[in-house]
Amino acid sequence: AQAHTGAWPNKPIRVIVPFPAGSTTDIIARAIADKMGASLGQSLVIDNRGGASGTIGQAAVASAAPDGYTLMVHSSSHTVSPSTFAKLPFDTLGDFAGITPISTTPNVLVISPSKNIKTLAALLAAAKAKPGSMNFASAGQGSATHLNAEKFKMAAGIDALNIPFKGSAEAVNEILAGRVDYYFSPIAPVIGQIKDGQ
Repeated sequence: AQAHTGAWPNKPIRVIVPFPAGSTTDIIARAIADKMGASLGQSLVIDNRGGASGTIGQAAVASAAPDGYTLMVHSSSHTVSPSTFAKLPFDTLGDFAGITPISTTPNVLVISPSKNIKTLAALLAAAKAKPGSMNFASAGQGSATHLNAEKFKMAAGIDALNIPFKGSAEAVNEILAGRVDYYFSPIAPVIGQIKDGQ
Protein backbone atom coordinates (compact mmCIF):
# COMPACT_ATOMS: atom_id res chain seq x y z
CA ALA A 1 0.00 0.00 0.00
CA GLN A 2 1.36 3.41 -0.91
CA ALA A 3 2.00 6.07 1.72
CA HIS A 4 0.37 9.50 1.66
CA THR A 5 2.00 12.81 2.55
CA GLY A 6 1.57 14.37 5.99
CA ALA A 7 2.55 13.34 9.49
CA TRP A 8 3.41 9.77 8.63
CA PRO A 9 3.74 7.59 10.59
CA ASN A 10 1.48 8.62 13.46
CA LYS A 11 0.39 5.07 14.41
CA PRO A 12 1.91 1.56 14.30
CA ILE A 13 2.64 0.08 10.88
CA ARG A 14 1.46 -3.42 10.01
CA VAL A 15 4.02 -5.50 8.12
CA ILE A 16 2.42 -8.45 6.39
CA VAL A 17 4.72 -11.41 5.85
CA PRO A 18 2.93 -13.78 3.48
CA PHE A 19 4.61 -16.83 4.99
CA PRO A 20 4.43 -18.51 8.42
CA ALA A 21 6.54 -17.52 11.41
CA GLY A 22 9.99 -19.06 11.16
CA SER A 23 10.18 -18.77 7.38
CA THR A 24 13.13 -16.98 5.82
CA THR A 25 10.96 -14.00 4.87
CA ASP A 26 9.67 -13.83 8.45
CA ILE A 27 13.19 -13.98 9.89
CA ILE A 28 14.30 -11.14 7.61
CA ALA A 29 11.20 -9.03 8.40
CA ARG A 30 11.72 -9.42 12.14
CA ALA A 31 15.42 -8.60 11.82
CA ILE A 32 14.65 -5.21 10.31
CA ALA A 33 11.35 -4.32 12.04
CA ASP A 34 12.82 -3.05 15.31
CA LYS A 35 15.51 -0.94 13.63
CA MET A 36 13.06 0.46 11.09
CA GLY A 37 10.53 1.18 13.85
CA ALA A 38 13.17 3.01 15.89
CA SER A 39 14.15 5.05 12.84
CA LEU A 40 10.51 5.95 12.07
CA GLY A 41 9.46 6.46 15.70
CA GLN A 42 6.66 3.90 15.41
CA SER A 43 6.25 0.19 16.04
CA LEU A 44 6.20 -2.21 13.13
CA VAL A 45 3.88 -5.13 13.88
CA ILE A 46 4.58 -8.37 12.01
CA ASP A 47 1.42 -10.05 10.72
CA ASN A 48 2.10 -13.53 9.28
CA ARG A 49 -0.43 -14.50 6.60
CA GLY A 50 0.99 -17.72 5.18
CA GLY A 51 -0.46 -20.01 2.57
CA ALA A 52 -0.86 -20.48 -1.17
CA SER A 53 2.79 -19.57 -1.91
CA GLY A 54 2.33 -16.13 -0.40
CA THR A 55 -0.80 -15.15 -2.30
CA ILE A 56 -3.00 -15.02 0.83
CA GLY A 57 -0.76 -12.36 2.34
CA GLN A 58 -0.43 -10.57 -0.98
CA ALA A 59 -4.22 -10.36 -1.26
CA ALA A 60 -4.42 -8.85 2.25
CA VAL A 61 -1.92 -6.16 1.27
CA ALA A 62 -3.63 -5.46 -2.05
CA SER A 63 -6.97 -4.90 -0.30
CA ALA A 64 -5.52 -2.72 2.48
CA ALA A 65 -6.06 1.03 2.48
CA PRO A 66 -3.27 2.73 0.48
CA ASP A 67 -2.29 4.89 3.45
CA GLY A 68 1.23 3.67 4.17
CA TYR A 69 0.24 1.72 7.26
CA THR A 70 0.34 -1.71 5.63
CA LEU A 71 3.67 -2.88 4.23
CA MET A 72 4.74 -6.27 2.94
CA VAL A 73 8.05 -8.08 3.10
CA HIS A 74 8.03 -10.70 0.38
CA SER A 75 10.21 -13.05 -1.62
CA SER A 76 10.67 -13.81 -5.28
CA SER A 77 7.42 -15.78 -5.29
CA HIS A 78 5.60 -12.43 -5.53
CA THR A 79 6.88 -12.03 -9.08
CA VAL A 80 6.31 -15.69 -9.93
CA SER A 81 2.68 -15.90 -8.75
CA PRO A 82 1.12 -14.66 -12.03
CA SER A 83 2.87 -17.51 -13.85
CA THR A 84 1.93 -20.25 -11.39
CA PHE A 85 -1.67 -19.34 -10.53
CA ALA A 86 -4.41 -19.21 -13.16
CA LYS A 87 -6.26 -16.42 -11.35
CA LEU A 88 -5.16 -14.07 -8.58
CA PRO A 89 -7.33 -11.72 -6.51
CA PHE A 90 -4.88 -8.88 -7.17
CA ASP A 91 -2.74 -7.31 -9.88
CA THR A 92 0.90 -8.05 -9.06
CA LEU A 93 2.11 -4.89 -10.80
CA GLY A 94 -0.81 -2.51 -10.31
CA ASP A 95 -1.78 -3.19 -6.69
CA PHE A 96 1.68 -2.84 -5.14
CA ALA A 97 4.37 -0.19 -4.96
CA GLY A 98 7.89 -1.48 -4.41
CA ILE A 99 10.02 0.30 -1.84
CA THR A 100 13.42 -1.41 -1.82
CA PRO A 101 15.15 -4.77 -2.03
CA ILE A 102 16.11 -5.92 1.45
CA SER A 103 18.25 -9.00 1.03
CA THR A 104 19.26 -11.94 -1.07
CA THR A 105 19.19 -15.41 0.37
CA PRO A 106 21.09 -18.40 -1.02
CA ASN A 107 19.35 -21.75 -1.16
CA VAL A 108 21.09 -24.97 -0.18
CA LEU A 109 20.23 -28.57 -0.93
CA VAL A 110 19.51 -30.44 2.29
CA ILE A 111 18.81 -34.15 2.49
CA SER A 112 16.94 -35.86 5.29
CA PRO A 113 19.45 -37.29 7.79
CA SER A 114 17.41 -40.51 7.93
CA LYS A 115 18.19 -41.22 4.26
CA ASN A 116 21.92 -41.64 5.03
CA ILE A 117 22.78 -39.87 1.76
CA LYS A 118 25.80 -37.60 2.18
CA THR A 119 26.61 -36.39 -1.35
CA LEU A 120 24.87 -35.06 -4.42
CA ALA A 121 26.17 -38.05 -6.40
CA ALA A 122 24.61 -40.44 -3.89
CA LEU A 123 21.28 -38.57 -4.05
CA LEU A 124 21.25 -38.78 -7.84
CA ALA A 125 22.20 -42.46 -7.78
CA ALA A 126 19.38 -43.24 -5.34
CA ALA A 127 16.85 -41.28 -7.41
CA LYS A 128 17.91 -42.97 -10.64
CA ALA A 129 17.97 -46.46 -9.09
CA LYS A 130 14.26 -46.22 -8.24
CA PRO A 131 12.64 -43.65 -10.56
CA GLY A 132 9.70 -41.85 -8.96
CA SER A 133 10.44 -43.14 -5.46
CA MET A 134 11.83 -39.87 -4.08
CA ASN A 135 10.07 -36.72 -2.98
CA PHE A 136 11.12 -33.19 -2.15
CA ALA A 137 9.75 -30.45 0.07
CA SER A 138 8.83 -27.00 -1.14
CA ALA A 139 7.61 -23.90 0.65
CA GLY A 140 4.49 -24.00 -1.51
CA GLN A 141 3.45 -24.64 -5.08
CA GLY A 142 5.24 -22.13 -7.31
CA SER A 143 7.60 -20.93 -4.57
CA ALA A 144 11.28 -20.38 -5.31
CA THR A 145 12.06 -23.60 -3.43
CA HIS A 146 9.60 -25.49 -5.66
CA LEU A 147 10.96 -23.99 -8.89
CA ASN A 148 14.56 -24.68 -7.85
CA ALA A 149 13.71 -28.33 -7.22
CA GLU A 150 11.90 -28.65 -10.55
CA LYS A 151 14.89 -27.15 -12.37
CA PHE A 152 17.16 -29.59 -10.51
CA LYS A 153 14.96 -32.55 -11.54
CA MET A 154 15.09 -31.50 -15.18
CA ALA A 155 18.86 -30.91 -15.19
CA ALA A 156 19.59 -34.16 -13.34
CA GLY A 157 17.11 -36.27 -15.30
CA ILE A 158 15.38 -37.61 -12.20
CA ASP A 159 11.76 -37.98 -11.15
CA ALA A 160 10.60 -36.87 -7.69
CA LEU A 161 7.30 -35.74 -6.22
CA ASN A 162 6.78 -32.20 -4.86
CA ILE A 163 5.37 -32.11 -1.33
CA PRO A 164 4.31 -28.47 -0.81
CA PHE A 165 4.20 -26.97 2.68
CA LYS A 166 3.03 -23.60 4.01
CA GLY A 167 6.59 -22.39 4.45
CA SER A 168 10.22 -23.24 5.07
CA ALA A 169 9.84 -23.97 8.79
CA GLU A 170 7.30 -26.72 8.14
CA ALA A 171 9.36 -28.11 5.24
CA VAL A 172 12.51 -28.27 7.39
CA ASN A 173 10.63 -30.08 10.17
CA GLU A 174 9.47 -32.72 7.68
CA ILE A 175 13.01 -33.16 6.32
CA LEU A 176 14.38 -33.60 9.84
CA ALA A 177 11.60 -36.08 10.67
CA GLY A 178 12.50 -38.13 7.58
CA ARG A 179 9.08 -37.87 5.96
CA VAL A 180 10.50 -35.96 2.97
CA ASP A 181 13.74 -36.80 1.13
CA TYR A 182 15.29 -33.45 0.19
CA TYR A 183 14.69 -29.71 0.08
CA PHE A 184 16.24 -26.69 -1.60
CA SER A 185 16.06 -24.59 1.53
CA PRO A 186 16.89 -20.96 2.08
CA ILE A 187 19.95 -20.95 4.33
CA ALA A 188 18.35 -19.26 7.38
CA PRO A 189 16.03 -22.09 8.51
CA VAL A 190 18.73 -24.77 8.24
CA ILE A 191 21.99 -23.06 9.22
CA GLY A 192 21.73 -24.36 12.80
CA GLN A 193 21.28 -27.95 11.67
CA ILE A 194 24.12 -27.64 9.14
CA LYS A 195 26.45 -26.31 11.84
CA ASP A 196 25.39 -29.19 14.10
CA GLY A 197 26.29 -31.68 11.36
CA GLN A 198 22.74 -32.90 10.70
